[in-house]
Amino acid sequence: MRAGFAVLLSLCLIITGCSKKEQPPAGGQPRIKVAFVPKLQGIPYFEAMNTGGQKAAQELGIDWIYKGGTTADPGAQTEILKSLIQQKVDVLVVAPNDPDSVVPILADAASKGIKVLTSDTDAPNSVRELFVNQATADGIAHSVIDSLMAPMGGKGKYAIVSCGQTAANLNTWIGVQKRYAAEKYPNATLVDTVYAGEDEAKGVSMAKDLLNAHPDLTGLIGQCTTSAPGVAKAVREAGKLGKVFTVGVGTPNSMKPYLQDGSSSTSILWDVEQLGYLTAWAGAKVKRGEAIQASNNVSAKLPAVKFENKMLLLGDPLKLTKDNVGDYDY
Repeated sequence: MRAGFAVLLSLCLIITGCSKKEQPPAGGQPRIKVAFVPKLQGIPYFEAMNTGGQKAAQELGIDWIYKGGTTADPGAQTEILKSLIQQKVDVLVVAPNDPDSVVPILADAASKGIKVLTSDTDAPNSVRELFVNQATADGIAHSVIDSLMAPMGGKGKYAIVSCGQTAANLNTWIGVQKRYAAEKYPNATLVDTVYAGEDEAKGVSMAKDLLNAHPDLTGLIGQCTTSAPGVAKAVREAGKLGKVFTVGVGTPNSMKPYLQDGSSSTSILWDVEQLGYLTAWAGAKVKRGEAIQASNNVSAKLPAVKFENKMLLLGDPLKLTKDNVGDYDY
């Protein structure tokens, strides 16, 4: 009787696919476990990446693990990376808060046979095999500056409210912005750059401080997805709509009310869910040892993803305005 039950159970697993998610797929190979550690869990940007990663996992037949800290703290991020190494994940992907601080822990992961990638933010001095990038630094930085200078008339004083002081992607964008603005808009002056961490309330407070310190300020840049709504909210609450213009790198839902009332002119972003999808896809490719081509048909929405110098490039930046922000829901 027991033998008969065992045979029926085996047939169920093979024919109907009634095994649980953690069971190996047909062919006896275990499912690939791709773990992604964001800078911070719980904010719309990285939650959207998680949504894209989950969708890719379902379509590609892999396991997607999403685990981040409640604060953008490099030390806390390292502890999470350590725990995932102990769990023996197959692929470890991180958006580092501090690119240098993750170098030793990523080396440890690689020494244990774990494939190491970065996404959203790079750690170029680490052993990572590739970087999943949202857009080029030039593309993002130029779009931000051009979008700010349009309502400012290409002149005046502006300031930047960034997030993590050690965030490599943000610092790279700022560097490009400074050079580009100096060349193309010589009558515009950057008066200050401040860092609010991944804290929107702090971004609002710092933006208000800048407005008070520079009464003739006419522009503010919110450099990340928490400071972008922060600077817009500060302008709204200070009653300076139409006098101080803001742009930022913000998610559609967080920026929608500010784009609609004019406290923000433009938000520069990209399809964040697709960035998560591409991250999961890249992890599976690397683990399987499959070659990544110069141009890759990843999915219907990502038909031609470029790959060069160990970098996958999602595509060109997306400009969100009051006219198209409602087309996106994250």
